[in-house]
Amino acid sequence: MAAYEPFTAHNGFTLPPIGLGTYRLNGDAGAEMVSGAIASGYRLLDTAFNYENEGAVGRGIQLAGSQADGVIVTSKLPGRHHESPANRTSIEESRARLGVDSIGLHLIHWPNPSRELYVEAWQGLVDARERGVVDQIGVSNFLPEHLDRIERETGVRPVVNQLEVHPYFPQEEAVALHRELGIITEAWSPIGRAGAVTEEPVVLEIARAHDCTPVQVILAWHVARGVVAIPRSQSPERQRANLAATEITLDEAEVAAITGLGRPDGRLFDADPATHEEM
Repeated sequence: MAAYEPFTAHNGFTLPPIGLGTYRLNGDAGAEMVSGAIASGYRLLDTAFNYENEGAVGRGIQLAGSQADGVIVTSKLPGRHHESPANRTSIEESRARLGVDSIGLHLIHWPNPSRELYVEAWQGLVDARERGVVDQIGVSNFLPEHLDRIERETGVRPVVNQLEVHPYFPQEEAVALHRELGIITEAWSPIGRAGAVTEEPVVLEIARAHDCTPVQVILAWHVARGVVAIPRSQSPERQRANLAATEITLDEAEVAAITGLGRPDGRLFDADPATHEEM
């Protein structure tokens, strides 16, 4: 049995502690991997319009049949579709590609602040929710000032903010702010793309203490902080191992030791949402 309950947003919406990132899971092979992950117990899938695999994810859900009951699928609005009416069409296209009646969770992929259209994009998501095209709405890569502005101008607060979060970039202030606001933090690249962080002495020591892998330690660290991790894996064995990380309970000292690996230059690439933009 998992050691952690689902995480809850300000409106009562809940997400499981670990989901499946589907970037580069494409075509029939990708659909089979998604279907297998659902059979293994995944109840949260993460894709995006720009990943060009919404069809494969939807096919995987279809292949899983009744095992997919209760699965929440997430997609994202790309930067080039922020403006109305393009945002409406984009969200409806995502729904069609996924083959679902409504998208469980839809996010704005990046704020692209220099274009000054992210509030319009957010209103598009609000409208889509009201029309029943999506069930819940959130954002990705939004800074505090972006969160404040969309709520101030629309009266609607996101349920999720998906950010780059991993031990080299723990985002302590953002995670704390989200907790205060009732916004669920999701982590993209939660294990730093399985790079040097898995070889850090403190991670290896904690892994030995819990008789688990370094990757499982890092995922357990996310969960202990109240952060939903969405690692990507094409291997059924690793998918199951990732999901099992919810059974590992780290103490406060272990969590603090891993958080202490944070670096000022910890980002994986130059992806500061204040300047980085994706279309």
